[in-house]
Amino acid sequence: MEAIANPHRLKIIALLRGRRIHVSQLAREVMISRPLLYMHLKRLENAGLVTNKIELSEDGKAMNYYELIPFAFNISSESIAEAVKTLTTKNTGGTTLEVTDERGNNK
Repeated sequence: MEAIANPHRLKIIALLRGRRIHVSQLAREVMISRPLLYMHLKRLENAGLVTNKIELSEDGKAMNYYELIPFAFNISSESIAEAVKTLTTKNTGGTTLEVTDERGNNK
């Protein structure tokens, strides 16, 4: 769920749906830099959502293509409860975040 919890990654998934795209074209369509695109693609790849293949063009240039790996998510209150257990939060203002378990006890 964390891999898709980003607007850029959602757009990448939407653009790759039903087709494979050369990384430079994908960067233009997502409208982000290639280094930033590679960071997002790596997150999607680590989650098992995309794959890439390097092919040689007719002029011998290496072309990096990405495509989706078929997937489906079944989201339920139980799966969200499990995902919440892995969340980490940043403390950005001197405020302390209090975490409680399902009984309301402080952790």
